[in-house]
Amino acid sequence: MWTEAVDLHSHSTHSDGAHNVNEVADKMAERGVKVWALTDHDTASGWPEAWEAARSRRLRFIPGMEITCRVEHPASTEELARHEQERPSASWHLLAYFPRHVVGQPDEAVTAFLDWLAPHREGREPRMRAMCQRLTDLGMPVDAEAVIARASGSVGRPHLAATMVELGYVSNKQEAFEQWIGDGLPAFVPHALPTLSETVAQVKAAGGITSLAHPRYYGVPSSVLMDLLKTAGVDAVEAVHRSHSDAYRHELMEHAQSAGLAVSVGSDFHGDGYGHAPGRMPVNLTALLSVFHP
Repeated sequence: MWTEAVDLHSHSTHSDGAHNVNEVADKMAERGVKVWALTDHDTASGWPEAWEAARSRRLRFIPGMEITCRVEHPASTEELARHEQERPSASWHLLAYFPRHVVGQPDEAVTAFLDWLAPHREGREPRMRAMCQRLTDLGMPVDAEAVIARASGSVGRPHLAATMVELGYVSNKQEAFEQWIGDGLPAFVPHALPTLSETVAQVKAAGGITSLAHPRYYGVPSSVLMDLLKTAGVDAVEAVHRSHSDAYRHELMEHAQSAGLAVSVGSDFHGDGYGHAPGRMPVNLTALLSVFHP
């Protein structure tokens, strides 16, 4: 049995999304989503709004986030070429879900997890200031505080790209990433990141579930990837992602099943202006963890 009513990967203005939480909830409901997770980068600041927004729209809300982790394995040139990727991501992203957490009620385990995450999240601001300084040194002055102010929860490179467009340094966000702030480019600054296994341990201690986000971007063959995820204790892989072809989704599902892993499904919705929409991605319920079933 298949469903299109689950979307476990979305972003709001609490990180690098274009829409506020209520607008994201509206778009999920309009597209027939019944089970929704807000997964802003390294922050839970949008959970209270999302909890209320989901309740008023009769959606089941899953508290989540997308955690930035270290690269776990070198990319394969052949695998990158297969997915038309010029370079691998400079970090791996782990989706963390807390389906048993009731937002607004005391939860010592989740609080401990958020305390562990705090230094990592707060490290985003020094990194952003360093990137703004690099752009300034390159002849493109950018006010770091203005960029940080664009994010209500967790600042990221899309906020910097938007500022660069407004300042006239680039014509669009894509140009900003492709010429200046993308991984390994002149204004890019890496930051200290936790390992995948370290992050999984913290999420599990808080009663959470994990899934590796958008594996297409890492350049690691599926069979190798599943072994890495099993070793790190990851529960699932985001096989059904908007950037994945049908063939790659099927490949990931097959390898996940062979490795005893589940799959997750997510649009990675950032906003209407990004050329994609939430929901309407078919996933097999037998592969999806039952806690996410509509």
